[in-house]
Amino acid sequence: MIRFEPVGVEALLLVLAEQPDAGLPLRIARLAERIRAELGPLLGDLVPGWTSLLLHYDLLHTDHLQLAERLAPLLQDWLVEPAGEGGGQLHQIPVWYAGADLGAVAQACGISVERVVELHSGVEYRVGAIGFAPGFAYLGELPAALILPRLATPRTAVAAGSLAIAERQTAIYPQASPGGWHLLGLCPWRLFDAGRIPPCPLALGDRVRFVPVDEARYRAEAAN
Repeated sequence: MIRFEPVGVEALLLVLAEQPDAGLPLRIARLAERIRAELGPLLGDLVPGWTSLLLHYDLLHTDHLQLAERLAPLLQDWLVEPAGEGGGQLHQIPVWYAGADLGAVAQACGISVERVVELHSGVEYRVGAIGFAPGFAYLGELPAALILPRLATPRTAVAAGSLAIAERQTAIYPQASPGGWHLLGLCPWRLFDAGRIPPCPLALGDRVRFVPVDEARYRAEAAN
């Protein structure tokens, strides 16, 4: 059952599901497009999450009660739409699995380093949310054998391009920033560029597969 939760005086949170599933991010992305097309003049930003959609609205033109009333028929149609299969662009992203925490992750999970790489690169992930930092795409769902809590003490600096895992998710840090995830490898691609259109190649609902590469290929692609 969809819930409407006011967030401050100029935002409304749509809780669309209690648990995420593989097809939900793409469905939320389509819902966001439809809401933007129908109610765009009333809205500022739309912020998708794994199971929710946050709408920032213009208080001079509407309030959360009026907005909820306008949203009701759109949400009713959305609920009865077929889920569909696949969808979203597939990105095959090269990774040099040489992260600072790779050995520690293998030890904590009770498996070999080679098995960590095999498990992590053997799954097709879905972009479920983009946030924390520009272009930071949260990807799920991580194989159960690799699920670990975040680091007890976050690092003050994580290099741009670092591939990491935490809990049920994996992600690549698009810029150097603090971070509390376990570092598995390095990606040579630039995943956020404010001068590019779009600035982030990954979009909500897209699919991602990681392709293990050696150091030579990583450095060659990073140099381009």
